[in-house]
Amino acid sequence: MNTTLKGLILFAILISAAGTVPSFALPPQLLPNYKNSTIGLPGTSIPQITVTTDKSSYNDGDKITIAGTTAQYVQGTPISLISRNPIGNIVDINQVDVGTDNTYSTTIVASGSLWQAAGTYSILVEYGSQDRTATTAFQFSGSSVTKVPRTIPVDGTNFSVLYTIINGKVLDIKADTQSKSLIVSIQTTGDGVLTITLPRALIDAQVNGQDDQFFVLNDGQEASFQEINKTSTDRTLSIPFTDGTQQIEIIGTQIVPEFGPIAALVLAIAIISIIAVSAKTGLRFMPKY
Repeated sequence: MNTTLKGLILFAILISAAGTVPSFALPPQLLPNYKNSTIGLPGTSIPQITVTTDKSSYNDGDKITIAGTTAQYVQGTPISLISRNPIGNIVDINQVDVGTDNTYSTTIVASGSLWQAAGTYSILVEYGSQDRTATTAFQFSGSSVTKVPRTIPVDGTNFSVLYTIINGKVLDIKADTQSKSLIVSIQTTGDGVLTITLPRALIDAQVNGQDDQFFVLNDGQEASFQEINKTSTDRTLSIPFTDGTQQIEIIGTQIVPEFGPIAALVLAIAIISIIAVSAKTGLRFMPKY
């Protein structure tokens, strides 16, 4: 067999062997796991964050549950939530922490002085940066009751405050000088909102002459609230509460003393009157010796 024929036979054998080389596939457990990827599967788009509400429409005073997931967990970074009414005005601002399972959930109450117009309301969520945002929308039937502010005196002071309340009534308000707070006793008929205007001369929250945030407790538990108006003479808070809440405490940094200037003046006049009467009538308060 000549050299040329041997070469052709060897070439044919190599071609045949190459055609029978087996191909190997990775077992499923070794395939890349794209489930928690922040860039998504090739050719697909996994959202960085999602948001939904538990219902598509709500009435005045309803509780709205907002929930969602994130593509990744960023430790120490909360999710910001901004709710807007049909004309784009903000009706609620909130923050919620993300669980280690990449989920989050919070609730707000569709009630208060900012929840008036009927229509489509929107919720924007942002997680750390603007490239991690999502929105959802729901229908709101509008405020069903015209809320007329009422006035109630604050026990232990010469002040009164204006307030409105949804799904409840205010029983009384007391000033606590030791804790620098106002204690509002309420009776509820459902989830609702207390909107109260606080005279700065009665109670205020300031640090180094600058306005600071109040601290609010619902039945001893820290509660979220909004300061919806501020002037040089008063501050107005909108405080959601759940059905069954009995006491709302508003804590500031300063509060009027229990015996203010007017009370001190009345006491001084009373003492002078007693001295004058005793001088004219010969009434003695000290025993003779």
